[in-house]
Amino acid sequence: MDTLVACSTCGLVHQATLDATGAIECSRCGWVLRAEHKPNSLARTAAFSIAALTFYWPANAYPILSMTRYGVHSENTVLGGCVRLFRDGQWLVAGVVFLASIVIPLCKLLALLFLVTTAKRRSPLWRRERTWVYKAVHVMGPWAMLDVFLLSVLVALVKLKQLATVMPGPGLLAFTLVVIFTLLASASFDPHAIWATDEPAESAP
Repeated sequence: MDTLVACSTCGLVHQATLDATGAIECSRCGWVLRAEHKPNSLARTAAFSIAALTFYWPANAYPILSMTRYGVHSENTVLGGCVRLFRDGQWLVAGVVFLASIVIPLCKLLALLFLVTTAKRRSPLWRRERTWVYKAVHVMGPWAMLDVFLLSVLVALVKLKQLATVMPGPGLLAFTLVVIFTLLASASFDPHAIWATDEPAESAP
């Protein structure tokens, strides 16, 4: 069946038929215009989501940074930073950090696992609502500022080194892994699986 597809890179409109791999390549720039199914998307999304959740608690419970200045040693966790901002009267900043670094990433991972579970069971219930959940995951993406928070921590390691002894804490590695696995999980999920019927929802790799 022919379909009209516009290239998101160069804008050229194609009238083409999906090939056996479910993909259309732009005849002008070679960009893949459409992929019918991502191979093993449910398994990869579940694996990356579970891996991110595994490191989620250590990332928030263990210190991200440890700093020693003039003999005074202090350790800082993400949650501890939110509490300190709240006690200092910075309620708005504390709320933004708490939502962007703790609540939203957790909701995003749980939503992906929910989508994977229902898609794996080929459940016909609430497909439109599950599509809204998938859209919400993408809307939450820019607000889950894990990568920005990680970058700010790395900048602090470099900038504060001249003023104090700053060392990465055990939570930094876990936090980095949460960032990586969350990005991979979000990119791996195939929304076509939500509307899959009894036919195979995924193609073989």
